Formats: sequence, C-alpha cells, structure tokens
Amino acid sequence: MTDRRYLRAAGGVAHESLRGALDGVLFVPGRWYRVTDALADLCATPGGARDRQMLMGTRFSVITECDGYAFGFDEDEGYCGWILESALGDDTAVTHWVTAPATHLYAAPDIKQRERAALSMGARLCVTGEVGRFAVTPAGYIPARHMRLLGDWSADPVSVARSYLGTPYLWGGNSRAGIDCSGLVQAVLRAQGRDCPGDSDLQSTMAGVEVVPGNEAAGDLIFWGGHVGLITGPGRLIHANAHHMAVTEEDLAIVEARAAEPVIRRLRPAS
Repeated sequence: MTDRRYLRAAGGVAHESLRGALDGVLFVPGRWYRVTDALADLCATPGGARDRQMLMGTRFSVITECDGYAFGFDEDEGYCGWILESALGDDTAVTHWVTAPATHLYAAPDIKQRERAALSMGARLCVTGEVGRFAVTPAGYIPARHMRLLGDWSADPVSVARSYLGTPYLWGGNSRAGIDCSGLVQAVLRAQGRDCPGDSDLQSTMAGVEVVPGNEAAGDLIFWGGHVGLITGPGRLIHANAHHMAVTEEDLAIVEARAAEPVIRRLRPAS
C-alpha cells in the first residue's frame, strides 16, 4: 500500500481490489485495453516523469482519466501509472510476440513500403495468417521470422541480452530504441516466459539461489544499489549503464571497481 508503483488508486478513485483498505474513494472494477502504440511511456503523473514503458500489445486496466491520460496498471506486473489515452485500444486477443530485438510494422507485405512503426522485442500482436515472408496482423505486416507464438520462449538469456548490445541507455526505457539496466533484465527474463518486475530494487528481491562470488554462471544477476547486470560467462557482465550510455558487455571486475557501492546480491533467479 505504500509503494505508489503498485497502488491502484489516483484522484479519489481506486480499483475494487482495494475495497476495505481505503476510505473516502470511489471504487471501480477497471476497464481492460491493449496498448496500440508501438511504445508508450508510463508516467508517475499525467505527462510527468517516466517510470517505465509499455510495449504494443500490453494489457492495461484503466481506473480513471485526467487531461488525456489514463491511470491504471498493466496485467503482466500490476505496475501502476499514467499513460496517454490515445495509446490504448480495444482489449483484443494476442497470439504472438516479437522475438527480434527490433522489427518494423508495414502497411503492406513489401519491404520497400514505408514502415508504420518500429516494434521492440516483447511486443504482442494477433497474427491471423501469412503472406509470403510476412505475418498478417490487424495493425499491419511484420516479417514472420521476427515472430513466435506466445509460449514459444527463448532458451538462452545471454543471446537475448547480447541482442541489445549498443542500445542507448534511457532511464525507464524498455525497448531497442532505449533501455535501462532493469529494463534489459526484464526483457531477458520475459523472453524466457518468466515473470520479472520492472525496477532493479524489486528485481533484487526475487526468489532464487544466492551465488558465491567467483561462482557466477551465465544468466545470474548481480545487484548494486540502483543497478543490475547479467552474467554472460566467467567474469563477464552485460548491462545497460550510464557510464557508457549504452548496453555493454565487460569484465565484472572492472564494473565492480568502477561502482560507487559494493555488490548487494548475486542471484540465480528461480526458474
């Protein structure tokens, strides 16, 4: 109830799941939508600072609206915030997810057409068929090789993480256009079909096995205060970081020496 990121209440309106926990508010069941923009900021206040980003196809429950923004929470994690109302559409079914780090949505099954949007890994769409090398969706055409059925997850976290190498650092970012340290870890775990919160302080409390320094294995997570990275192999780490302002892979010892704070946890996440 004290963490605003999960408090399903704003402007005197609260989700009915909080009935009995809050007084003096209007309780509503919420209305489900899907994110229809390629990428939409989830903000702490209407038009305010970005907390995270929602990818196309994310299911979002709206509790209240203000000044063109809708307040609610996503189905994946329950993360609360304000999103542009124009970024939301009907709550339609989705069948596939984007497996490439980035791809394009076209108006026709033709790579010479101008693209409609750039999509990032994890975006979800409803595929209704194929035309040549393209998957057909209500939003347009996407290269079929960049899509998989929901449930057909990636097996190798390191290859997923490395597909983001060079992505510019962006606070609160969740896409190939810009990503932060926790966004990268969330993208990797979700590509494996695993639950993962959006922020590093929340990720640091996930269940798993504590790892002894020097015994890290590929896929393990290393946490500092306010930062997280993923082990790619013996003594190697990949992370989105403000030092390079990009996703980089480097020696863990170098990162530890550069960090202002000591490591607070070495975690092998529960599968």
